[in-house]
Amino acid sequence: LAEQRKNDVVMYLAHDIKTPLTSIIGYLSLLDEAPDMPVDQKAKYVHITLDKAYRLEQLIDEFFEITRYNLQTITLTKTHIDLYYMLVQMTDEFYPQLSAHGKQAVIHAPEDLTVSGDPDKLARVFNNILKNAAAYSEDNSIIDITAGLSGDVVSIEFKNTGSIPKDKLAAIFEKFYRLDNARSSDTGGAGLGLAIAKEIIVQHGGQIYAESNDNYTTFRVELPAMPDLVDKRRS
Repeated sequence: LAEQRKNDVVMYLAHDIKTPLTSIIGYLSLLDEAPDMPVDQKAKYVHITLDKAYRLEQLIDEFFEITRYNLQTITLTKTHIDLYYMLVQMTDEFYPQLSAHGKQAVIHAPEDLTVSGDPDKLARVFNNILKNAAAYSEDNSIIDITAGLSGDVVSIEFKNTGSIPKDKLAAIFEKFYRLDNARSSDTGGAGLGLAIAKEIIVQHGGQIYAESNDNYTTFRVELPAMPDLVDKRRS
């Protein structure tokens, strides 16, 4: 079943890659053929072309993941992580993509929030969740990122507009699974991101899950809190 999913995903991506590439060629041809094009129209075409180029880059990255990634090869290099700074840095990186559609990521977290983990791997998890939130949320909406200490667990929640069907929630963390009814050339992915995210979080001794209703979807990551952070909060 996994091999069939992988073959299907390769076929989807091959088709999806052609879509943004055709658009890029088309808009660049227009810009090349009309040097006297009005500035505002030229800016619009450049913006669209850049959007399509980013999408193409994402799809190529998906191809690389499919061909080289093995979930069993994940190894962790743990260190002390400034979680608040990591989330701020991530939302700053997503700002151009979000603002282009009137979206905004808002962080609700204490500035001294820390966690023990592999910074590169955890950044990948959070980036993947925010990427999905950015892709599937409504235009002109807010993506709330809430992090904090709850007992002996550090929780990080990403809440965005839009829903995932209840019968799909359990399957979205399976390797090569795609939400077919939500898939499009603009938002579809290879279905590896969340499977990898789950494996990374499990290896950190944590858990990840999703909840959804008719209006909102929330992804929640829970990681073991460092003892000194727990003691600090209790004192």
